[in-house]
Amino acid sequence: MRHAPIPQARLHTALDAISEPLVLLLDAAIVHANPAALRLAENLAGARGNPELCLRELVERCQADAGSRSLVVPLATDTSATSALVMLLDYEPAESLPRGSNELELALARLNTVQEQLVQSEKMASLGQLAAGIAHEINNPIGYVHSNLGTLQEYLNNLFGLIECYDAAIAQNGPMTAERRAEVAERKRVIDFAFLVQDLPPLLAESREGIDRVRRIVQDLRDFSRVDRMETWSLYDLHRGLDSTLGIVWNEIKYKADVRKEYGNLPLVECLPSQISQVFVNMLVNAAQAIEQHGEIVIRTGAESGKVWIEICDNGSGIAPDNLKRIFDPFFTTKPVGKGTGLGLSISYGIVRKHNGDIAVDSAPGRGTTFRITLPQRQS
Repeated sequence: MRHAPIPQARLHTALDAISEPLVLLLDAAIVHANPAALRLAENLAGARGNPELCLRELVERCQADAGSRSLVVPLATDTSATSALVMLLDYEPAESLPRGSNELELALARLNTVQEQLVQSEKMASLGQLAAGIAHEINNPIGYVHSNLGTLQEYLNNLFGLIECYDAAIAQNGPMTAERRAEVAERKRVIDFAFLVQDLPPLLAESREGIDRVRRIVQDLRDFSRVDRMETWSLYDLHRGLDSTLGIVWNEIKYKADVRKEYGNLPLVECLPSQISQVFVNMLVNAAQAIEQHGEIVIRTGAESGKVWIEICDNGSGIAPDNLKRIFDPFFTTKPVGKGTGLGLSISYGIVRKHNGDIAVDSAPGRGTTFRITLPQRQS
């Protein structure tokens, strides 16, 4: 079944939600460039350059390769070297397209598929980087549950021995003799029956708490790593999402910072929960990695005028002004090799824009960093 062509304004909105640089062309002229493409042009142009001219040059370089309609642009700063992928998309006004044409719908669907694959790849990369910490968070409760089970087995053996002693005393005809009473009392003394009765309930409670901890981590991982194509827009408790994400990244944070929650009253928010969790993972891990010694991470939330906001603040090293305008660019990173993919903040930006929200950053060297995410309570 063919669909009606996409209106130009609606197509612009859809392209703006994609985190990779995209340029829309009409008769070889630039009709629209999404924010990622504009940021890339500004970064390449520099302080005294012309971003519009730089964008035009990028388009001409892409057009030179008629087969791929894309261009890998090398990027470099004093602290990092990376690259960005620029893609072109041709557009024809709806009135000029044959009735029933759906070329743009197919192109946009392919772009959305690429973005979903990027999000999923970033999730798996995040889990790979956090794997050792997650394993530690699971092994710790498993370790003391295993130890508790050994103690419980010993307690059970002692209790079974005591029961056998009682059974032998009861099996005698007539009243229990003083000799049998002394034997039961000695058995209770040997196994320290009073301590055993006192120690059993907290031992079981601690074991159950450990198993619940493992179950929560596994559930958090399942929610986080699920394939987004199977996920639908739903009403979600963002506080639950934040707490769940903290469970995944806790080993990354607990040695670097104390976490302080200043949660406000939030309504349920219409979103794709696992994608929003990916944003939280990126923000929290970045906050922890920005702290060199031991600091503090503050999570604040609130709601106003039909929107909700989440702030994640750290008192780490901050971001240099030259890097601040590039942090949402794909593949840009100042982290050492193996510490980041350079896609985390770019994908986070795309996810937030896909949710018709906004993400802002306030930072300065030595002053720490605050990321503020704003989302509509309901999607239009």
